[in-house]
Amino acid sequence: MSNVQKQIEEIEAEMARTQKNKATNYHLGTLKAKLAKLRSELVNGPGGKSAGSKDAGRGFDVTKSGDTRIGLVGFPSVGKSTLLTTLTGTRSEAAAYEFTTLTCIPGTMNYKGARIQVLDLPGIIEGAADGKGRGRQVISTARTCNLILVVLDSGKPLTHKKIIEAELFSFGIRINQSPPNVKVTKKESGGIDYQEMCSQTQQTTLDNPEHDSDHCLFAVTGKGMNAEVCRVVLKEFRISCATVILREDITVDQFIDVIEGNRSYVPVLYVFNKIDALTIEELDILDQMPNYVPISSQHQWNLEELMEEIWDKCNMMRIYTKPKGQIPDYDEPVILHSEGNPTVEEFCNRIHRGLMEQFSHAWVWGRSAKHQPQRCGREHRLMDEDVVQIVKKAG
Repeated sequence: MSNVQKQIEEIEAEMARTQKNKATNYHLGTLKAKLAKLRSELVNGPGGKSAGSKDAGRGFDVTKSGDTRIGLVGFPSVGKSTLLTTLTGTRSEAAAYEFTTLTCIPGTMNYKGARIQVLDLPGIIEGAADGKGRGRQVISTARTCNLILVVLDSGKPLTHKKIIEAELFSFGIRINQSPPNVKVTKKESGGIDYQEMCSQTQQTTLDNPEHDSDHCLFAVTGKGMNAEVCRVVLKEFRISCATVILREDITVDQFIDVIEGNRSYVPVLYVFNKIDALTIEELDILDQMPNYVPISSQHQWNLEELMEEIWDKCNMMRIYTKPKGQIPDYDEPVILHSEGNPTVEEFCNRIHRGLMEQFSHAWVWGRSAKHQPQRCGREHRLMDEDVVQIVKKAG
């Protein structure tokens, strides 16, 4: 691995001394693709995502339970264990020294009828994606979560936030992003068929060379993606024949992510703990950040807002079931995750995969129904707190 790390450092140094303009666009694209391949090899082993040593990128063995899973990620001694105890009642050892938590400690909390599993992960340090301080185990477990809570000490510099973001990025986690609307289809012959459905103008400058040089896009004076850059990136991944369709404005980084195909797109919420040590003026400054919640886990301040933000970030929705001739079951709703309104078919599949084979129609009460009740088919869009009664086929 030291040889791979040396090659990465050499490419980063070459990118740093190369002038950024349209003439060097082709060369920088080649370096960018090589850097992505080497980083993937460093994390996953020399043969790809299934290679490497047995425990190289293996996470902690924690059985997934409940309706959703969230992970607490942060530096040591920022209050993750205290937050887990406050939210779930599960005791996680907390002390005045760093690295108190040495393994993953799970807990479960209930909110609006949903059972949410919370994982208290050991503190990570700079270089975690390269294996320092069991960092790979921590980040591998974070990849399995529906939401990552980045817990920060509000009394410490915001550079900690940048370091954690860089470590997550290096391990293939794309925070608060959606998968690019790009289709790459390999074919046997015909060369590269490159199509743009919209103009490509995305550019990224190198804001923080110390932490971002391995994943920030080079700045060019022209447009971002083009046919020339597409071909050189595909060539580096040994793809000579393919159809590429770009349906949105993307960066070269995003295009490489699509080709790699092993990225995790996870929403992130920044939790600033220990706000009891801040002044009102300092809180006003922090309040300008997006995706941020200030709390004090020790004094249990602002936990209700945190729970509501978790609910919204996970796109959770409650649907109540109603057996025939009985009142609806309001104690145990069916929890669905959907950015839009889920369909009746998604609701049925959440209960049991084989239910749709016997599905006839559904009676729906609630905001999505035009009248109470409304007879609906499988394509009907449900809304939060709807009541659904499933009717099976006769015989």
